[in-house]
Amino acid sequence: MSKQASRGFPPIAAPDARVLILGSLPGLASLAARQYYAQPHNAFWRIMGELFDAGPDVPCAERADRLRASGIALWDVCREAVRRGSLDAAIDPTTVVTNDFRRFLREHPRIAHVCVNGGTAYRLYVRRVQPLLPEPLSSLPLHLLPSTSPAHASLRFAQKLQRWRLLERLLAA
Repeated sequence: MSKQASRGFPPIAAPDARVLILGSLPGLASLAARQYYAQPHNAFWRIMGELFDAGPDVPCAERADRLRASGIALWDVCREAVRRGSLDAAIDPTTVVTNDFRRFLREHPRIAHVCVNGGTAYRLYVRRVQPLLPEPLSSLPLHLLPSTSPAHASLRFAQKLQRWRLLERLLAA
């Protein structure tokens, strides 16, 4: 019995975005809500609230606008993949189809940094995306940030937030 692939969302990005944040693939709650990071225990929007006033109490469309206004682009490495449940570890690597980063990065030439939300997104980007990008796109600085997923419980919220403050430093440079 084959399982149907989950499909990701279009990017949230203004033409002048400077930092790209990448997840792996939307989980079940996000797919059902048709929103990035809709799982209520995921810390992503709480962190964005602290950094860019784009917290979970702000309507989804307005959160996206606030990220765009801050110079943040948001997307996933996977355009589609088969995954049972929501855990990144359950993504079937043989089914991964990546998004078109060559086109995206050419359409957003001010992106100077790529930040990945967790180890799976990092590994997928390094193995499946970077080798296919031409220079200088393949050499954009890549920053691994701790996963905001509730499954990544080895760090408390304050510790995750402290590491995610890197975004403020990158945007200020």
